[in-house]
Amino acid sequence: MTERTLLRGGWVIPMASGPEAFRGDVLIEDDRIAAVGRLGEIADAEVDAAVVDARDRIVLPGLIDTHRHLWQSALRGIAADWTLGQYFARMRGVLGGRFRPEDVHAGTLLGAVEALDAGVTTVADWSHNLNSPEHADAAWQALVDAGGRAVFAYGASNDQALSRDGSPHTSDVRRLRDGAGRDDGGRVTLGMALRGPEFGTLEAAESDWALARELGLPVTVHIGGGLRGAGRHVAELDRRGLLGPDTTYVHCTMLADDELDAIAAAGGRAAVSPEVEANMGHGPAATTRLRSRGIPTGLSVDVCTNVGGDLFGAMRAALALERGTAHAAALAEGRALDRLPLSAADLLTMATIEGARAGGLDDRVGSLEPGKQADVLLLRTDTPSLAPVSDPVAAVVLAAGVRDVDGVLVAGRWVKRDGRYVHRDVPAVIDAAAASQRYLLDGVRDEDWCPPGARDR
Repeated sequence: MTERTLLRGGWVIPMASGPEAFRGDVLIEDDRIAAVGRLGEIADAEVDAAVVDARDRIVLPGLIDTHRHLWQSALRGIAADWTLGQYFARMRGVLGGRFRPEDVHAGTLLGAVEALDAGVTTVADWSHNLNSPEHADAAWQALVDAGGRAVFAYGASNDQALSRDGSPHTSDVRRLRDGAGRDDGGRVTLGMALRGPEFGTLEAAESDWALARELGLPVTVHIGGGLRGAGRHVAELDRRGLLGPDTTYVHCTMLADDELDAIAAAGGRAAVSPEVEANMGHGPAATTRLRSRGIPTGLSVDVCTNVGGDLFGAMRAALALERGTAHAAALAEGRALDRLPLSAADLLTMATIEGARAGGLDDRVGSLEPGKQADVLLLRTDTPSLAPVSDPVAAVVLAAGVRDVDGVLVAGRWVKRDGRYVHRDVPAVIDAAAASQRYLLDGVRDEDWCPPGARDR
């Protein structure tokens, strides 16, 4: 039998044709959106649905994170005061090699549950600490267990990720492609996280892109981040014919204008992490430079070892950084801006439908449209932080937080309801992550960077 849920009377932001909000209803049938309409257009008697009173709710598409390293989540906050160079030396150079498959599972599961709790229904999991096939299987299973939607971007092992010896991406991705990752329409799908020329040779990059395209997998690659990204890497990729519409370029902070033009000409996509980029020293956020060229650009938390795990903070950081840069440039010229470079609506677009385009998923998620997957976020508006609502879009971008996330559906199924994550036993998830943290930090005694509270748990 068809299961129907009617979200009745909320502030609906469909994002189908822009960030217009109206009072209305959303009808869900099984795993898909069946109808979206203004108040009263969808009658209860006609649909025979379980009716949810959404009058004090904002109803919008689930948020989309286009680049996050979920495996690090059990080490939350450890990189709070690290530079990018320190992150590579400590997280990748010291801690990464200590991870067992069960540590990858514990961290990935915690991070995926955290994302869902914060209304992030889709995550591109940039999993680049896969030191064996067992590590890869553990990460994949964690995404399945969490209950959200994810692209498992199969990365290199920790050793390969830091080497420049020309070693190719592990061919174990073939095994996963032939097995659990063979369904491109599933809730968890397979992609490839490539090192690119900043973390390997150009010959390795050619081999890695060729493997991804042979297997028909989307690509995501770090590019143009920090001092490593200051070279002409995109220009060289373009010269070798590697740019394409199947690739999401992450960060892009240090890329020259002509390199961004080349990405746009090739139909490429992008993901930005402005909060982490500013904290760690990747370079000035490329948000406006990318979007002004028509490159679909999604938002990214990146690492919960350095920032919080929700996209509300990411939206505000991205907005403030772009506006602050524009204001500073104008004031240096003795003038004031008469128009801001980014609007609140732009950021909500990036966190939903544009983020879906940036990940190649806009045919199934990112907006509330009939036929799309029913990935839906409900925010409470009867709270001191959001009431009374004047502009629902501004409320989401400028004021909302995890505490306001009342309901989350993925493929029509509740994973969070009435403010409580209901899909899994959260204390058990946290206990497993805490045990993993203790193991990973056991014996790490460098007081310059390992917080005593983490060491001594």
